[in-house]
Amino acid sequence: MIRTLPPRARRALEPLIRVLEARGLAAPSGARASRWVAGVAVFILAVGIGMLWKGTGYTYAAAGLEATIAAAEASAPADARTLANRVRSLRTQLARTEPRGPYIVVDRTHNRLFLKSNRERLLQAICSVGSGKFLEEPGSERAWTFATPRGKFRVLSKLKNPVWKKPDWAFIEEGEPIPTDPGERFEYGTMGEYGLYFGDGYLIHGTLYERLLGRSVSHGCVRLGRDDLRALYAATKVGTEIYIF
Repeated sequence: MIRTLPPRARRALEPLIRVLEARGLAAPSGARASRWVAGVAVFILAVGIGMLWKGTGYTYAAAGLEATIAAAEASAPADARTLANRVRSLRTQLARTEPRGPYIVVDRTHNRLFLKSNRERLLQAICSVGSGKFLEEPGSERAWTFATPRGKFRVLSKLKNPVWKKPDWAFIEEGEPIPTDPGERFEYGTMGEYGLYFGDGYLIHGTLYERLLGRSVSHGCVRLGRDDLRALYAATKVGTEIYIF
């Protein structure tokens, strides 16, 4: 039947007719052929109009997007170099702020003390920091919070066999009257063999109660065990920086 069609129509419809014949849908012959061809042509025309009107359902990226992506990829190496230079600059600035020589770090959350030099850890010790408890003096507006201060400090003095001069709150806490004789305030042997004083009454010192190390039980000072205190005292000097966080 396909050979009876006009040459132009045969060339246009031949692929479709082959598909139909392969599926057992052969085209009619004789007088019905013209009507069949006309119907197929109308169907193809309708499908074409529908695609033009509604589209194919596929989304096509604009050619401009590809150009944008290509431009971004081309500029990436330059951006990477800029970022690398910035990182190096920040590292240099950070290195300038690092302490020179040994320095002490106290972690209040985990009750840990570290002695470091540059980025090398020289000592790691279990310590005890302030309990955070609050004490009020009865019949007075005076009150104290027993917390270890956070911040940057320096060793102001190094002490051997430090003596504790008990402040007023120590007597109030124990329910004892505050003495009028200054000599009654001194207590010997409770702070260990050494002390590193870093201001406002705070020290890194020893303790009689090493079993409590690792707990936040002090009145604000940093307590260390005997052996760790000896090592820390020997490795530091006046001016050694202390970082408490």
